[in-house]
Amino acid sequence: MTSPHVRGPFRPLGRASALALVVAAGLAGPALAQQTPPAPAIQAAPIQQDPGQDRVQVNRIEVRGANQRIEDATVLSYLPIRPGDVVDAVVLDVAVQALSRTGLFADVQMGVQNGVLIVEVVENPIVNQVIFEGNGAVGDDKLREEVTIRPRGIYTAARVQEDVGKIVELYRLSGRISATVSPKIVRLEQNRVDVVFEIDEGPETGLQSITFLGNEAFSDNDLREVMVTKQSVWWRIFTQNDNYDPNRLDYDREQLRDFYTNRGYYDFRVVSAVAELTPSGDAFAITLTVDEGDKYTFGDVKVVTENDKLNADLLTRILPFQSGALYESDKIETATETLTYAAGSAGYAFVEIEPEFRANPETDTIDVTFNVREGERVYVERVNVIGNTRTIDPVIRRELVLTEGDAFNRQLLERSRNNLRALGFFKDVTVEEVRGSEPDRSIVNVTVQEQPTGELSVGAGFSSYDSFVLNLGISESNFRGRGQNLVARAEWGSLRQNIDFRFTEPKFLGRDLRAGFDLFHSRYDLSEYSSYDYRSTGAGLRVSYPLNGYTAISGRYFLREDEIIVPSGFCGSGSGSSALCDQIGSFVNSSIGYTLLVDRRNDPIRPTRGWTGSLRQDLAGLGGDVNYLKTEGEISAFHGFAPEWIVTTRLEAGYVTGWAGDPVRINDRFFKGGNSFRGFETAGMGPRDLLTTDALGGNFYVVGTVELTVPNGLPEEYGIRTSAFVDVGTLGLLDDRYTTDQATGLPSTRINDELDFRGAVGVSIHWRSPMGPIRFDLAQPFSQMPFDKTENFRFSTSTQF
Repeated sequence: MTSPHVRGPFRPLGRASALALVVAAGLAGPALAQQTPPAPAIQAAPIQQDPGQDRVQVNRIEVRGANQRIEDATVLSYLPIRPGDVVDAVVLDVAVQALSRTGLFADVQMGVQNGVLIVEVVENPIVNQVIFEGNGAVGDDKLREEVTIRPRGIYTAARVQEDVGKIVELYRLSGRISATVSPKIVRLEQNRVDVVFEIDEGPETGLQSITFLGNEAFSDNDLREVMVTKQSVWWRIFTQNDNYDPNRLDYDREQLRDFYTNRGYYDFRVVSAVAELTPSGDAFAITLTVDEGDKYTFGDVKVVTENDKLNADLLTRILPFQSGALYESDKIETATETLTYAAGSAGYAFVEIEPEFRANPETDTIDVTFNVREGERVYVERVNVIGNTRTIDPVIRRELVLTEGDAFNRQLLERSRNNLRALGFFKDVTVEEVRGSEPDRSIVNVTVQEQPTGELSVGAGFSSYDSFVLNLGISESNFRGRGQNLVARAEWGSLRQNIDFRFTEPKFLGRDLRAGFDLFHSRYDLSEYSSYDYRSTGAGLRVSYPLNGYTAISGRYFLREDEIIVPSGFCGSGSGSSALCDQIGSFVNSSIGYTLLVDRRNDPIRPTRGWTGSLRQDLAGLGGDVNYLKTEGEISAFHGFAPEWIVTTRLEAGYVTGWAGDPVRINDRFFKGGNSFRGFETAGMGPRDLLTTDALGGNFYVVGTVELTVPNGLPEEYGIRTSAFVDVGTLGLLDDRYTTDQATGLPSTRINDELDFRGAVGVSIHWRSPMGPIRFDLAQPFSQMPFDKTENFRFSTSTQF
């Protein structure tokens, strides 16, 4: 009787079956236990035998077969049978499977003959080389990273099939759904093989359209902007998000849910997401059917606590929302964090907070109850940092809110992860908790994946006011792996030329103190607007400290040499104004200052709610030749009536005054116009020498802006945003010595320094083009002075590559 044996190596390995016939000593044939047969090319011949007894003792073990590279001792080391053992069919079957699981053999057979256990093996081939054919869209190096089979490794059919799946998945994520892979084997001498993956890439399947059904509150463009998946357009040549990926689409469904639930739509759900291949076969059309549901507000909001020492009423009052407010799902997480910190501040770090929801469809309200319970007391035993090949441990550990010995807190654990992600040093950050040496101890493993943090930028731009501009810059945000920021930049243009070097230490002296220094040299050719050339060379020191999560204060000291140059003979002939001519020469400016910044916006890039404000003051006169006090303030507020209708209001003002008898120099005065006041040229408004038409700047300004972002009917993927604006304000108040005729003591008729009201209306168009951001301003002044220099159109662009 012949037993079945191992399948060929070029097919998936089947489940081993054991049929063993054992005979007593002296019978003709051995008992066999084998797997399904291999391919004929490397098959070991089965051994014939007669039926005999069920159990037999093994006196000796003999290894046979084409084991060219593997020693007999290695085979015996994997065999769970030793001389003297009594075996039966089950034992032999287990032994066959043990040798098969090593992956070393294409065929395994064994049987007992005259007390001798005969083990016949056929080795798996060795891979000579791995070849990819037919691939063009995905390079060989990328494919080699995916496959597990390697040259000089052992060939198995299962591994090849696994690699086929990985290659197909890689092509699927690259937008080629119809890609197929056929593995081929080329046999060589000495039991070696070449593995060839024949690839048919198929056409690239982009996304022709993303359509929504059932949406009324938000347009298709609004919802497409939320999704990571994008429609295929000609400028998206450096992204793979414009192809169909079912996994990415699942993520987009969650993104849509977050978007709606943060705007009151508690019942929102994506009913279906259907992707259909277009008739041409080169693109997909995705249709998402949504059920928006009703818009909800918060109903009854309360906190319930099992600890009498935690005041539930007080905890309710500190929640970031109250009854009647619009339901926003993110506020639940914020409220949980707030309660966690409040309980921790009261000495209860081990709390579990579980929010419960009850929807009231008849009133469109959501009742929320926060149940606060004391949890198991667990402490952090150890924090392990893993994967940082470049960034040193202290840079990572200083961002962790939890350290050894602290009470374990999951909210603080997530906050630590977000702090590390915000650094921008790592491609991925995972923070996991594992059980410690005791039940009340835990170990925190922080695993990071480094990514490049240096950047070489070359830029070019053109604008209606600065002509052609070139810039070259080198930056490193994780210098020496210590989290330090280093920037070296050079810029050259018709209006300005700058060279600057900046260095910042984000955790100076190991504290939450950001410190750095600047070195710079600048030149501004302002002869087109005022008859002088300004040069400045200097250095500065700066520090910044966060007062809380949304307020920061910074301080600085700068020492620089400023030089004013005018055309030869300009002042000697008496044609130039004293407001300019008194400034000729070099002066040393030594100043100290601070900035207080408050940011309460809901989004730092495109806010729709909240406000931001700043106060800045600089005092010059700590040595040097210049004495002044300069104060500036700004406040901006944002309110979105709808995703595409956003009102922005801004008010800014500044005042500079000299002290110790010094006037304010022209380079320390304020100039407005251009981007700072649309409808007017750069330095186009404010005090002016009527004889030479030179802009003189002012000691005081106030500017107000109201801007309404409006829908323009263009698809969101075009990246074009349109807004209507109104700019109003004034600039003036030169020092009296420059506005008074020194001979008569009367106001000078040559200098106009009235705080005259200026205003302009217009439209701004911002385009995120493939070449870089482009801005167009079309403005019409409705209030101006005869000597002001206006402009109705301005554009600028810049790009880096």
